[in-house]
Amino acid sequence: MFQILVIDDDPIVRMVLKNALKEQEYQVTFAKRGDEGLAQAQQLRPALIICDWLMPGLDGLEVCRCVKADPTLTTAFFILLTSRSAIEDRVRGLDSGADDFLSKPIEINELKARVRSGLRLYQSSQELQRLAQDLQQQKQILETELAEAAAYVQSLLPDRLNGAIATDSRFIPSRQLGGDCFDYFWLNSSHFALYLLDVSGHGLGAALPSVSVQNLLRSQSLQSVDFEEPAAVLQALNKIFQMTTHHDRYFTIWYGVYNCQTRELKYASAGHPPAILISKDATELQHLKTKGTPIGMFLDRQYQTERCHLAEASTLYLFSDGIYEIKKSDGSLLGLQDCAQMLRSHHNFNRENLTAILQTIQSLQKSEIFEDDCSLLQVKFQ
Repeated sequence: MFQILVIDDDPIVRMVLKNALKEQEYQVTFAKRGDEGLAQAQQLRPALIICDWLMPGLDGLEVCRCVKADPTLTTAFFILLTSRSAIEDRVRGLDSGADDFLSKPIEINELKARVRSGLRLYQSSQELQRLAQDLQQQKQILETELAEAAAYVQSLLPDRLNGAIATDSRFIPSRQLGGDCFDYFWLNSSHFALYLLDVSGHGLGAALPSVSVQNLLRSQSLQSVDFEEPAAVLQALNKIFQMTTHHDRYFTIWYGVYNCQTRELKYASAGHPPAILISKDATELQHLKTKGTPIGMFLDRQYQTERCHLAEASTLYLFSDGIYEIKKSDGSLLGLQDCAQMLRSHHNFNRENLTAILQTIQSLQKSEIFEDDCSLLQVKFQ
């Protein structure tokens, strides 16, 4: 049963409204003054309020403003009872928050029709509120689950290494979850594998394939594949992760294997930005990249392995394109070449720690937030 509050100082009007509304089996409460009606409204939280405009003390406009300003009453349908018919008066009433008007003298059939209409709108408003609350709860649940998934993805990233091979890394998804992933591990006592990949898109849809690839490579479970041969690894991944069977997702990857006895690095890439190799004194800078389309685009693509010798104390950087495809404050793009020179500059000034590098990039774009997923892996070969 709907609760209706009538606020009117005229006893005759109250009697007319009482007879008409109770005939419809509504639960009706009456107040003689505006302040009394406002107090009852706050206590009862009625579905609909009928309030006279002209009353001593707190008039109908003030009552309406107070009701609509109260978060617990704002959905109540408010009908302003008035003998005024001028357009400017109606505008004032609407500006005060009134939902409808009822003219004096009261016509009973019109009264009943306007009350029915108001209560339908009240019901719709209440339903929308319930839906909004449900959506908010679902959003909170989803955000919690995404946070847990993000924490899980973070936990899969490798620990920092120190020693003959020293590593440092940063993983900055543009959302809670991203499509970037990297890893490094010893294949045996002399061969060290490392890679970084970037799945197309963002969010959970991009994170799941990256985790799948990481699990395959870390467990070395690609059948009949020599993990010391980068091109063979990319070839096997391309057969497994075709876009047609993975929701149109593809990914770029740079994969390398370092032989610590010969200091030879073998590498292959599939549409990925080149790795940047910088000598100890930063006099030499190399872009390490091979030809090859992203994994998943074409089934019959071949990949190739290249080799290079690493001088003592060389540093290798792997990264996703989100680290350099950023807009600087002047509107221009940072770009790969400028990013590589920035890395070299940090070496010159012995500021090659990743925090300082990221701070430089963030200062260039005047923001700490990256529009794309960003990963940066630093490997020092002592």
